[in-house]
Amino acid sequence: MDLLARGLSREFPNPRRVGCPGPAVIRSIALHRLPLSGADHWLDHLGSCSPCFQEFAEIRKQTARLRKRTQIWLAAAAVVLLAVGGWLGVRSRPSGQTVAVAVLDLRGRTAVRGESRSDPGQPALQILRSVRILNLQLPIGSNEGVYEVGLFSSTGAELLRTSATAKLEERVVVLRVGVDLVGLPQGKYSLGLRGSGPAWTRFPIWLL
Repeated sequence: MDLLARGLSREFPNPRRVGCPGPAVIRSIALHRLPLSGADHWLDHLGSCSPCFQEFAEIRKQTARLRKRTQIWLAAAAVVLLAVGGWLGVRSRPSGQTVAVAVLDLRGRTAVRGESRSDPGQPALQILRSVRILNLQLPIGSNEGVYEVGLFSSTGAELLRTSATAKLEERVVVLRVGVDLVGLPQGKYSLGLRGSGPAWTRFPIWLL
């Protein structure tokens, strides 16, 4: 009999006694899933029954370890997401470059109409080749609407053409266009504007 008792003790080190709550009840109490009105009946029992209390304590320990492990994984995932987001942000824009904007005031400039390439005898507007956006303040009397913008070489060859819509902003008609001038050599060019008519209006510029 003693040998049998010792064997049962090794297989079931914390045998439940008659009247103990089942494993489902103890787990519900440990995980706060059982309403207080239902758990209150077993609290005194857990305080006096060593096997039940040990099972309750073990469930609490496992839950705490699982919660801590989850928090570590969430923190690691957040760090990875931030790192990936930062890497994508860096990759999305050219290294060491920012979007450069040039404002060209054409309101008081003398323009050349038609296909003529003659210089109107005034200093050329200077534009850096790193510029990506041109804000053109159109000549007085210009109307809102769609305009074509062209860039021409000193020989009259068309190098660039784009279009945008001019809008009135604080009593000035402004036309904003995106350009790519990086591949062009330094030198003199002409900037062309064309609205609804067939002829270009040209302004001398100098790319730096």
